[in-house]
Amino acid sequence: MNGKTNEKVYAIIVAAGTGKRMNSTVKKQFMEIASQPVLGLTLKAFEESKTDEIIVVTGADEIAYVREQIVEDYMFKKVSAICGGGKERCDSVYEGLKLLIRKHPDTVESSYVLIHDGVRPLITPKLIDQCIEIVKKCGACVPAVPEKDTVKMINADGEIDCTLDRKKVYRIQTPQCFEMGLIKEAFEKYYSETDVDAEGGSQDTAAVTDDAMLVEKYTGHKVRIVEGDYRNIKITTPEDIEIAEFYLAGNEKQN
Repeated sequence: MNGKTNEKVYAIIVAAGTGKRMNSTVKKQFMEIASQPVLGLTLKAFEESKTDEIIVVTGADEIAYVREQIVEDYMFKKVSAICGGGKERCDSVYEGLKLLIRKHPDTVESSYVLIHDGVRPLITPKLIDQCIEIVKKCGACVPAVPEKDTVKMINADGEIDCTLDRKKVYRIQTPQCFEMGLIKEAFEKYYSETDVDAEGGSQDTAAVTDDAMLVEKYTGHKVRIVEGDYRNIKITTPEDIEIAEFYLAGNEKQN
């Protein structure tokens, strides 16, 4: 899979979430960690990686803010476009993917797409580059870390049904990485078989928790695990901000 003509590595950074669990008027992607916006930290890592081009997907009414206050203020040169997202995360990813395809129709069969949560600001250029290296070999990969705790399945009554084999349980992270043609095929098949509401969003997004699920289900392509980083956390609750600040302070001391 290496040595393709017009080979490029694109990143779609999804930052269109509302952050309801944050209990804040400021959306989590715009909150600050060590005086830096969460989204800015995320983009910095991709700017310093081997990614060639970045698309940011955010709320339609936040495009100007992201462009002026984050991309321009921090001088991120790899961000080529910012677009509005969809009703759910799945729809937002697809909006970013369709924009990439419109911009680069000649590279669909030769390039790769990295899909990353904008609120995972502790992602490192090293992990991004490792993912790029692996996806070029196998076509689809995701970073993940082994589960440390015992994990149990429960029934409808809230009772323990079974205990999972912890050795086979991993916590999946982003960026989730795919051959561009592969993820395009997965999304197209998904939307062709899924009801779309009046806003153009999928009505079945509750069943889609990550992009790898679409590739697995709609293409049959196997997705390889890349060793992730326990510090590559997703900012979801106020406690996560404190954890990220702790990790970031440790990283800065090491550098």
